[in-house]
Amino acid sequence: MLRTRARAASLAALATAGVLLLSACNGDGNDGAADAAASPSASAAEPTFQNGTAQQNNAQPNTGDLAPDAAPAAVPKKPVARSWVQLSAGKAGTLDPVVINGAGFTLYRFDKDSAQPSKSTCLDACASTWPPYLVAKGGKVFLDGIPKSAIGFIPRDGAFQVTIGGWPVYLFSKDTKPGATNGQGVGGTWFGVTPDGKKAGQGSGSAGQNGGPPAPGAVKPATSATFFNSANFADPAEGIAGSGCKPVRFSGSLQISGAAKLWDGPNCTGKSQEVQGDVKDLAAIGFPAVKSIRFGG
Repeated sequence: MLRTRARAASLAALATAGVLLLSACNGDGNDGAADAAASPSASAAEPTFQNGTAQQNNAQPNTGDLAPDAAPAAVPKKPVARSWVQLSAGKAGTLDPVVINGAGFTLYRFDKDSAQPSKSTCLDACASTWPPYLVAKGGKVFLDGIPKSAIGFIPRDGAFQVTIGGWPVYLFSKDTKPGATNGQGVGGTWFGVTPDGKKAGQGSGSAGQNGGPPAPGAVKPATSATFFNSANFADPAEGIAGSGCKPVRFSGSLQISGAAKLWDGPNCTGKSQEVQGDVKDLAAIGFPAVKSIRFGG
């Protein structure tokens, strides 16, 4: 009888110890593993930063910004998540400073997005024309004259879209060569981005090189213009002069000294865009069919 009671007491003690052990492991032995899986920081997969250019950091050629499908004109069927990106404070066209990537292409911001919080509204067809600038999870960001504090990321398409000063940034599919700024001023909402996230070219008197609105008071009104039938100022051409609203026949490119406003409807109606300086491709700024121009405001 004594042996039986001792054995029962021993088994009860072991059971109690087992309960205590399970309690220390969150009850069922699996909760601890589940918590560990859920606990990693969301930033753990974010890209890492390195100072200097990709070349200085011995990045592999034909990868990252230099991969063939990473060029803006490639317009892939699905967004490209680069293994590395390079952000450089540089010059492109008349924009100085402006951020360019490791292949020398201009990066742009979109006025319809938001910086606080960082949010992209350029989706679907828009994202084909303006490919979001993506870096893969766990990728690298090389900083060349850009402060780390200005750079951020938002999750997108299984990767991260780069933000500068909170603004999501993009490439432009019609920039076919490094240093091109064909996206500057398109629709009055797209602009090259500066190293601190502001609009490139603003207040410098040069924003209208590719159709951007001039800084107030920076450029005098134009009194004449020459419109060409094709991009890059290819003939035939038509000269227009005078004051007020004038009809336009050609819509390829524009040579103008000063500021004027274009319209896509007759008699200065419809959508409008203020320009200053020459525009080598009117379609690139959203005006493939200019119908009228107004001189003198």
